[in-house]
Amino acid sequence: MSDPKTQRDAYALILEAIDSGIYKPGDRLVESELADRFGVSRTPIREALQRMETQSLLARDGRSLIVSSLDHNQLAELYVVRGELEGLAARLAAKHATREEVRVLRDMLEADRGLVSDPQALSRANRRFHRQIHLASHNRFLVQQLDLVHRSMALLASTSLSVEGRSKGTLEEHEAIVRAIEAGDGEAADAALREHISRAFMTRLRLDAAKVQAAE
Repeated sequence: MSDPKTQRDAYALILEAIDSGIYKPGDRLVESELADRFGVSRTPIREALQRMETQSLLARDGRSLIVSSLDHNQLAELYVVRGELEGLAARLAAKHATREEVRVLRDMLEADRGLVSDPQALSRANRRFHRQIHLASHNRFLVQQLDLVHRSMALLASTSLSVEGRSKGTLEEHEAIVRAIEAGDGEAADAALREHISRAFMTRLRLDAAKVQAAE
């Protein structure tokens, strides 16, 4: 058994590599190659891969482990759960967020306006923004469930923010969410975040449909 910290580091490194697109759905993950890439021994890599398999982030292909992919139904299910949990987080944040936490959300939003032309950077900033809302809910069990949901989001091969106009729309939606949280309006915050997730899902569906059409 490897050191727990080393195992967590190996898990985080592999997950980040999937999230950033180094490894895409269908790619095979090999212990020795991962150990060389990250400078970690094979034992924590093996344990991290086993953990990711139990979380359905990886799937078996014969004797190999590959990065899982989400079919249409799984994608829909993921966004339904995400909308419910994210909306609840926003509602609770409107009620429980400290003045400092709200200020951080506002500062994040203002900084992200400079990333409109860089979808990958904005995608990373978007995750930080949502994570801050999760933490501002002050509900540890909700945060844990949202962590699981966002790990599964790493299986999406590309960011919906790459679609023309989506970056600007995302920031406008973030503005509505922050404004509602600032006002302490839980219902408005819930509704604004659910609408944000709904629009992201529609963009994702259009993106996937375009890929299918291009392949035909």
